[in-house]
Amino acid sequence: MKTIDINIQDAADAAVKEKFDALRPEADEAVSRLEDGTGEGADFLGWVKLPSATPEKLMADISATAGRLRRNCDFVVCIGIGGSYLGAKAVISALSDSFADFRAPAPGSPKVLFAGQNIGEEYIHELKSLLDGRRFGIIVISKSGTTTEPAIAFRILKDMLVAQAGADKAKELIVAVTDEKKGALRTLAGQEGYETYVIPDDVGGRFSVLTPVGLLPIAVAGFDIARLMAGAAEMERATLRPGDDNPAETYARMRNALYRSGKKIELLVNFNPKLHFFSEWWKQLYGESEGKDGKGIFPASVDFTTDLHSMGQWIQQGERSIFETVVSVKEPAVTERIPEDAQNLDGINYLAGKRVDEVNKMAELGTRMAHADGGVPVMRVEVRSLDEHTLGQLIYFFEKACGISGYLLGVNPFDQPGVEAYKKNMFALLGKPGYESLHKKS
Repeated sequence: MKTIDINIQDAADAAVKEKFDALRPEADEAVSRLEDGTGEGADFLGWVKLPSATPEKLMADISATAGRLRRNCDFVVCIGIGGSYLGAKAVISALSDSFADFRAPAPGSPKVLFAGQNIGEEYIHELKSLLDGRRFGIIVISKSGTTTEPAIAFRILKDMLVAQAGADKAKELIVAVTDEKKGALRTLAGQEGYETYVIPDDVGGRFSVLTPVGLLPIAVAGFDIARLMAGAAEMERATLRPGDDNPAETYARMRNALYRSGKKIELLVNFNPKLHFFSEWWKQLYGESEGKDGKGIFPASVDFTTDLHSMGQWIQQGERSIFETVVSVKEPAVTERIPEDAQNLDGINYLAGKRVDEVNKMAELGTRMAHADGGVPVMRVEVRSLDEHTLGQLIYFFEKACGISGYLLGVNPFDQPGVEAYKKNMFALLGKPGYESLHKKS
């Protein structure tokens, strides 16, 4: 089955093309360092072989657990933050009915909700109101069990579940995805007898969607995780070797050629609203991987054509510090045609009989042409459709390219030392034991 297509023709003038060509040896080396585990951050390269190395038994166990939750719950709350929720949210949103939230849960098909990704008091209160008197379960995802946002949500929702279902039943409706041996959540799971899955030590959170972190919620939502992994495995094979045939290397080389030419901001663009949360996942992947040592392309995203009516002016004529990567879906899953109207007061009878997607595709082409003419380099990544297989391809493609790109930038793409700064200040301000001295300084 064909892998994704990448087009860089509208991204490079002669100067950028020269940089792109010059980056070939560095990029080839980066691919090899990822594959043989000799690059910086090598302790966190477990994701590289994950699609092909995940045991069938683990996949079967995840599917069985998902089936049990689906049979016994109307809602399943996935508690996590950052990489512990964004990957699952991205896949579930891309594959779900756009109006699923407005439809009542059907027997055996629970709604997957998310908590612990914010500290919104109204949010958690309204979530409790929704769950009041309803059958629900919890998937709590945390390596340590002490991350503030998920810990608050889990404490509140666990107490609610125990009160509604009873302590014994609640234990059957809580699944913990955590460290194999240590941490507060591992300890609690052992004490209470929760079913558990392991977050691999060698896979960082933002690369964890193809571990139980993402696979369990995706399976609970009713989607085929075997097809997701098969797509990722296909992309693993397609990006195994260095060279011009490696799409992840091509993307990484071009974005770094643009960066070295003064383009500091990348806009991930989609023309399909189902990909909004995929962009959110992508932003964490690249922002947390590359933004360090005073370096890094700033990752941003826009939903077109919607944001053309708000951000289009800036993109077309603003400071020329940006480039775009358009994720394009070749074929939608359904067909809707525009009807003819006798009065034609809206003036769109010239579109009568055309598919809505045909109009969307022309909007995409016209936008890419306009932005390229306006001095915005544009890359295009095309997938065949939105299904589990192609999403698996797309996830692995961006992960592999992220590792290559980080090495080209000269940073360790697998650590995130900067994310602790705000936490220390927050802990001190809240009076957490051990942080008193920081509070005095503030």
